[in-house]
Amino acid sequence: MKISALLTSAGINIGLCVLFLSLYSILRKQPANIRVYFGRRIAEEHSLLREAFILERFVPSAGWIVKALQCTEEELLAAAGLDAVVFNRMLVFSIRIFSLAALLCISIILPLNYFGQNIHHLQIHSEQLDIFTIGNVQVRSRWLWVHCIVLYIISGVACLLLYLEYRHIAKLRLIHLKRETPSLGQFTVLVRGIPKTTKESCSSDVDDFFTKYHASSYLFHQVVYKAGKVQKIMTSAKKACRKLEDFTVTMVDHIVLPNDEVVENRGEDDLNDSISNTDNNTDNEECAVAFVFFKTRYGALVASDVLQTSNPTKWVTDLAPEPNDVYWSKIWLPYNQLWIRQIATLLGSIVFMLLFLIPVAFIQGLSELEQLQQKLPFLNGLLTKPYMIQLVTGYLPSVILQIFLYSVAPIMMLFSTLEGPTSHSERKRSACCKVLYFMIWNLFFVNLVSGTVLKQLNFFSSPKEIPVQLARVIPGQATFLITYVLTSGWASLSSELMQLFALIWNFIRKYILRIKEDTEFVPSFPYHTEVPKVLLFGLLGFTCSVLAPLILPFLLVYFFLGYVVYRNQLLNVYRTRYDTGGLYWPIAHNTVIFSLVLTQIICLGVFGLKVSPVAAGFTIPLIILTLLFNQYCRKRLLPLFKTFPAQDLVDMDREDEQSGKMEHIHHQLHTAYCQFPDTEEMQLEKIRIAGNDKDDEERCSSGESNNKETCEEQQPRKDLSHPTLKGLPVNRLQNAIRSITFLIRLQKRGLS
Repeated sequence: MKISALLTSAGINIGLCVLFLSLYSILRKQPANIRVYFGRRIAEEHSLLREAFILERFVPSAGWIVKALQCTEEELLAAAGLDAVVFNRMLVFSIRIFSLAALLCISIILPLNYFGQNIHHLQIHSEQLDIFTIGNVQVRSRWLWVHCIVLYIISGVACLLLYLEYRHIAKLRLIHLKRETPSLGQFTVLVRGIPKTTKESCSSDVDDFFTKYHASSYLFHQVVYKAGKVQKIMTSAKKACRKLEDFTVTMVDHIVLPNDEVVENRGEDDLNDSISNTDNNTDNEECAVAFVFFKTRYGALVASDVLQTSNPTKWVTDLAPEPNDVYWSKIWLPYNQLWIRQIATLLGSIVFMLLFLIPVAFIQGLSELEQLQQKLPFLNGLLTKPYMIQLVTGYLPSVILQIFLYSVAPIMMLFSTLEGPTSHSERKRSACCKVLYFMIWNLFFVNLVSGTVLKQLNFFSSPKEIPVQLARVIPGQATFLITYVLTSGWASLSSELMQLFALIWNFIRKYILRIKEDTEFVPSFPYHTEVPKVLLFGLLGFTCSVLAPLILPFLLVYFFLGYVVYRNQLLNVYRTRYDTGGLYWPIAHNTVIFSLVLTQIICLGVFGLKVSPVAAGFTIPLIILTLLFNQYCRKRLLPLFKTFPAQDLVDMDREDEQSGKMEHIHHQLHTAYCQFPDTEEMQLEKIRIAGNDKDDEERCSSGESNNKETCEEQQPRKDLSHPTLKGLPVNRLQNAIRSITFLIRLQKRGLS
């Protein structure tokens, strides 16, 4: 690929970025789009922008960039959680290390590569990109030791920065542990693999076991029921009640209905009877899973870490996830079934990765003009035009690849769901790892091998030859990687800022379907797609820094732009429902170490091909030192991400006991882990249809009320209007509740 083709791709992506950023700065000011661009803030504050016409709303501005940059780490932690801070630190680490790499490689390595051979150089825009790579350096060149020194500097500084970030995030994790709001998950243990007995229920077995072996710290327990049709019915009923909010016919106030009390309470009594019948008849639905609550954090930690019996598959204990993080749909799965599911999803992921070789091979063929003309001869006339050649070889392959990649994240999320995770955060973190492995395999290793699928498979048939083969192909494929950074990096960030799909759906929902805005539904940040993307670009930066340094400026632009865009999205758009407590950082650390070692191995192969024994010999100790550094971090810092320090937990327990908070925490545990939250009471007998405030005042002043006291009682109740029931017609709500009750009774009688 020529420089002109690369400039064509860069120009298209820069134009798209400028267009999307300008549109975003305008669209975010429109009141109709407030739900799209300020979903998190609207959900918290329940406030809307005014609808008045303001000229400033139609003028692009950069105020959002200033606000995103002014936000401190403490504010980001309070607004979006520790995972958001960890993701932000990934970008900060990337900016720091690749700024240094760009400074060294562009000023030192790039000129050495360009003048590596005594050839006649053309004008810059007509040069092939291969001439800027290490492939242009002569064999036995005495300048290869400079590449080795730069590799040492980049690796050493990367390890130093990585350790500082690791230590900083570990401190934040401990601070997160000691936050003011007590974490109920620290008092709770999830028990799986409970052995079933023929005489007693599962609840009795759990109570007997922990009363006998954890008597000093055991508080009480809650058995998990099989999430079947009852839960689905209640969930559907809750959605139906929410849809009724769209019928904004009348206002609803907390005033007693003027109907007969027997008629008023019938709907609620039927529902409560059905719920109680459901709870009383769920003994047969008990699963071998339970939440066990302890008096102290230390007691829960001890119970979760020790081996309960001589059979490791029975009475398996782990610290429970937070109540809002529990994944009820899969938590009831039998423990002995989980390893089968994990093997099945692993095989499914491998098959999917192999099948993806077909589109990747086709895409790589597009980047090589000769292969494209041979396979598609009808394009010969079209490909004679220079601008078409630049468009097809420089921009089209990365765009097609990006389209195929949109199917990866949903499929990997499906695989992670089938594994049987106990929490939403665990499912998303598992999907993150799967997407990361997929992208490293298909977008790095497989993409480097152009040609047919058979040629790709032959490439990996001999593992010993992989470093040498990578050393040969990476300089030649650096051009495709640069265009991928432009398309998947720059353009995707601008589209992420625009929220194009959410914007279109908001328009359809608001102006076509006429559906009322739902402030409760706010998406969470897609860590399973964005974390792998950032780490993949870091891998590309490390592996190409010494071999093909021209990619570094494009990567730096991506990381700087991502730093601003993602901070803005985390502060305004996405809502944090659950937090892993910084568990994404070990994934980032391992990926960076893998990237460094892979870079060093590839450079070792390059130095071997260039017959430079000095550079190759000095690269081997660098690999060993990097692995030793990783082992030190695993021993020193990684344990802080696997469990909690007993010392800190004991201190927190003592403080809560001395301040009197422990009794309140124990009281919260009774209602924290509610498996069927949709069955909560609805006080329908205290709801009646009321007119507007003006009509009420007129009725009181004209004497329509029975007495003065009645008016005085009714007037203050206007401020007690329930925010989630505003606009709900009571008769429709009562009919919905009666229908729900009827469905529940049918389910319990086996008639549904």
